[in-house]
Amino acid sequence: MSAPDPTPVRLGRTSALGPMATLRRGVEVSPQLLDGLLVTVALAVLAAAGRIVVPIAVQQTVDTAVLAPGGPRSDRVLLLVGLAALGLVVSGVCASLVNVRLFRSSEAGLARLRVTAFRHVHDLSALTQGTERKGSLVSRVTSDVDTISLFVQWGGIMLLVSVLQILAATVLMAVYSWQLTLVVWACFVPLVLVLRPAQKKLSTAFALVRERMGAMLGAISEAVVGAETIRAYGVGARTQRRIDASVTATRDAKVRAQTRVATVFSSGVLVANAVLAVVVVVGTLLGVAGELSAGRLLAFLFLAQLFTGPVQMATEILNELQNALAGWRRVLGVIDTPVEVADPPGGGAPSPRGPARVELRGVRYGYPDGPTVLHDVDLVVPATAKVAVVGATGSGKSTMAKLVTRLVDPLEGRVLLDGVDLRDLSLAGVRTRVVLVPQEGFLFEGSLLDNVAYGARPAPGEARDRAAVVEGAFAELGLADWLADLPDGLGTDVGQRGERLSAGERQLVALARAHLAGADLLVLDEATSAVDPATEVRIARALDQLTAGRTTLTIAHRLSTAEAADVVVVVDHGHVVQVGPHAALLAEPGVYAQMHAAWLSQTR
Repeated sequence: MSAPDPTPVRLGRTSALGPMATLRRGVEVSPQLLDGLLVTVALAVLAAAGRIVVPIAVQQTVDTAVLAPGGPRSDRVLLLVGLAALGLVVSGVCASLVNVRLFRSSEAGLARLRVTAFRHVHDLSALTQGTERKGSLVSRVTSDVDTISLFVQWGGIMLLVSVLQILAATVLMAVYSWQLTLVVWACFVPLVLVLRPAQKKLSTAFALVRERMGAMLGAISEAVVGAETIRAYGVGARTQRRIDASVTATRDAKVRAQTRVATVFSSGVLVANAVLAVVVVVGTLLGVAGELSAGRLLAFLFLAQLFTGPVQMATEILNELQNALAGWRRVLGVIDTPVEVADPPGGGAPSPRGPARVELRGVRYGYPDGPTVLHDVDLVVPATAKVAVVGATGSGKSTMAKLVTRLVDPLEGRVLLDGVDLRDLSLAGVRTRVVLVPQEGFLFEGSLLDNVAYGARPAPGEARDRAAVVEGAFAELGLADWLADLPDGLGTDVGQRGERLSAGERQLVALARAHLAGADLLVLDEATSAVDPATEVRIARALDQLTAGRTTLTIAHRLSTAEAADVVVVVDHGHVVQVGPHAALLAEPGVYAQMHAAWLSQTR
């Protein structure tokens, strides 16, 4: 297999698509937005048509009933008023149905957009995710989609009805007086010409607003998660200044954007008022000349208001559209970011279960914008062997673990699982056979039972089955006594990120979860590097049970772990310099003997 492109993949800050291309791409991702669109448009046409009933009724009432040749006709007035009322009721019902249908289709489409964006975020490698703050990344799936929701559910409805209303009003105005119709459009042409460049500036302004919003959410979430560290170091004031600066930057961006919005909207109001004044003057002159009846002039004034109202509304709607497009582009920026670690075409080769053998052949890897951290690594991890990887900080140990678990792919060379390149296997298959247990086990908010059962394969169904399976896992790992000491047993609430448990207790839960995952290959980032002696004994006992009969690759921070391993792999500056049993490596001069001597001197 050819090596992947070494160019680092970064999370797309925003899509470079234009307005129409963004809308087309958005609909492509969320086709539910167009569900039942033809029926919705038909109802919108009826709703818009119902709004011109009043001007027609006014014209007919004045010209054929109030100013009738034989005098006022009250029966015709009642008939016309009744028909107008009926038209308004039908228009209102249609408008209500349009709202309901658009809400349903928009919520379905935006739900799809959120799911697609969230799934793609998880498909991206940890390195790509790390190019943006977590809070800012979360805002792409939450607040940015909310801006789209606001436009689709409100602005979309108003834009659809407004466009139809303008068209209907224009047609009827032309029927009553083509001269006044030309006057109305002549007044609005300059506004239309000004709006185009103004919308481009608004687009830039709202893109900056969305970017600043994401940065602010990222800064706030980072400060909330790191609250304990902030208090411990007494840097609350410094952190507050950073948050204040982020909030101020967001505020300034919003003020600039809304100032431009106010300018555009005020221009629309000014032109609309000017149109009414011009229509009154020119219409009166046409009436005096006998070219326009009183009823038609009154109807035209109503129609002019029906025309100018949507035009004013359209300026506000277009502003909301720019905000929505800015949010849409940020979401599409995530969705269109290439996935570095992906399934092979066709789904991948099968990988039979059983003790796993791992090989690294000529592997080279470097992080984005950084130096190469692994150079031409060749290594064989035999099936069922317990292998410890040791080395100084930054030597490449953790990178090796990421490659073996396929969190990243090598820039050169291959990583083989039972003789098959990991890139030729499905990700689901790799995740089933290979499990990484990090140094700090992450726990989800909820009960101990939920957290341990989360990793079970297959997942237990009934609640009683889950409890029995989880209790069995703790018993098999020799942790039944620890579980019994907990006040609520499996029902113990671990808190957010497991904060109600100690670091060692969180690691015990992570080991139980890994046990239920039933992996063939365990990759352990040593779990006993920061726990008390009693918990260390529990973890060591649990690890003995967990690793029995499984291939184990441990990133060893303590050389006592290396002493208990079958094979020790020594990594120095990205090179594998020694491989062999502890005793053999200790007997020969080299990096491992030096590390072991230094470690012994520190433990005495």
